[in-house]
Amino acid sequence: MTSRLPIIGITGGIASGKSTVARAFARLGIPWVDADDIAREIVAPGEPALDEIHRRHGSRILLEDGQLDRRALRDIVFADEAERHWLESVTHPRIRARLNERLDDFRQREIPYALLVSPLLFESGQSELVDRCLVIDVPESLQIARTARRDGVDESQARAIVAAQMSREERLSRADDILLNEGDEQDLADRVAELDRKYRALGGLPPAR
Repeated sequence: MTSRLPIIGITGGIASGKSTVARAFARLGIPWVDADDIAREIVAPGEPALDEIHRRHGSRILLEDGQLDRRALRDIVFADEAERHWLESVTHPRIRARLNERLDDFRQREIPYALLVSPLLFESGQSELVDRCLVIDVPESLQIARTARRDGVDESQARAIVAAQMSREERLSRADDILLNEGDEQDLADRVAELDRKYRALGGLPPAR
């Protein structure tokens, strides 16, 4: 990266706690952009990506108010790898472009560093936009339990969702930093504070008070 502002990528499997970690950094004054939020923006009504998806799949992927029916689209791409690749070809370049816009906005601010939170940081090539990659790690058993509870699915469905993602081993092998998120809130806050000191040093700044 050529910018003086360090960009830290945060990723992890489903239900690993990426947003929880980002909010902990935010309490220390660190801004973040979430690729999932951008992914929702680029398929809002009136956006070109939604028009393309509608042309391919028809009204079955739309809700009555014209919004994207995410569950219907997820069922399609989960069952057909070719459709998943097509959807990624439509959405990923647009997501990347908008992420770049947000990161450029951060670079205009007086901040020590910024975060890019993305579940597909490695798979989508978004890791090219960051200086370091922080992987939020949890044991698979805890990940499955959290997914089932959060998404209202049974254990077998939760296992299938986890299995469809990049393996835990590969994700960890590509990490610059790892945060094991299996403790309580205070443990998480302590771990984030330690990383915050490290990332501030990347920009030549003293630790937060």
